[in-house]
Amino acid sequence: MLKHVVEKGETLAKIANRYGVRAVDLLDSNSFIAHERSYVYPGTELLIPKSVNSTFAAGPFECLYEYGYTELLLDRNRLKQQRVKESVIGKSVMGKEIVAFEIGSGEIPIFYSGGWHANEWHTAKFLMTFLQTLIEAEVSKADLFGYSVYELLKKVTLHLVPLVNPDGVELVQQGIYPEHPFYEQVLAINKGARTFDHWSSNIRGVDLNHQWPAGWEKEAAESPQQPWPRHYSGPSPLSEPEAIAIYEYTKANDFAYVLAFHSQGQEIYWGYKGFEPNVSKAMVERLSLMSSYKPVHTADSDGGYKDWFIQETRRPGFTIEVGVGKNPLPLEAFGEIWSNNILLALEGLTLHELM
Repeated sequence: MLKHVVEKGETLAKIANRYGVRAVDLLDSNSFIAHERSYVYPGTELLIPKSVNSTFAAGPFECLYEYGYTELLLDRNRLKQQRVKESVIGKSVMGKEIVAFEIGSGEIPIFYSGGWHANEWHTAKFLMTFLQTLIEAEVSKADLFGYSVYELLKKVTLHLVPLVNPDGVELVQQGIYPEHPFYEQVLAINKGARTFDHWSSNIRGVDLNHQWPAGWEKEAAESPQQPWPRHYSGPSPLSEPEAIAIYEYTKANDFAYVLAFHSQGQEIYWGYKGFEPNVSKAMVERLSLMSSYKPVHTADSDGGYKDWFIQETRRPGFTIEVGVGKNPLPLEAFGEIWSNNILLALEGLTLHELM
């Protein structure tokens, strides 16, 4: 049998796909692994059974393994030769790069973001798959589900940050281990528990979508008062480097409107305390028609990125809650997320026509 030493960011599903075996085959060959969702920590040596396939080929818009920071870096390298600009807009608590992509040459800047919460990695995969699909359609000048991407991208410039919270996503996917620089801090926040499916915060236990100076004091008063797996607003607004990176990027680019992708619920939040412009209602109705997702004017919370953007700019902002179920959504949820959101994301490139 082959031997594989687990690397940072790997999961059983990722390793199985790499060697063309099933995750259950790895369980059979490594008796210390309890089940297919078990964490495998960096430095662990796994026995790899003989492969039946050289690799498992994913079908169109199928997800065979989790998407995280390692996958983002691989995609980033693949995109270097294509028609997309890339920049590093900041770094996470642990020093991971927060990467922004830019496609299009139009005068209207639009911003899509995802991977805000640690157990919502599907949004990062969706946005990167969407970006690659846009590139292919622009190069071929072929229509994409009835949309002329080539013409759309002459009118707008799409800015895209797929993974706002890389440290948190890695924690949910790989767990915690003694060599991890936040080992003791994370275990203290998690009260000693070593499973992290419920974790949505960054690595310091701050919820990046409760960090924004729009009703922050109210949200902070009603949320946990210390670092927590979810909903802790932080010691102050914009205390976390990931939030600061998005704040500065938003300020620098004067976006016409923004779409922040989260999971789950199949809903679209579009208002904040009446600060949103009148056109937001017509815009969300178009997004709803293209996705079957339910428009909801106001979420029962404050301090979100969309809330701040609307209050700060008086421009349209939307939170898209993709998928349905319990986070982290299973691998097979990606098909539904793609089918219900590809037209929404394309329609998002046309909403400026209503302004």
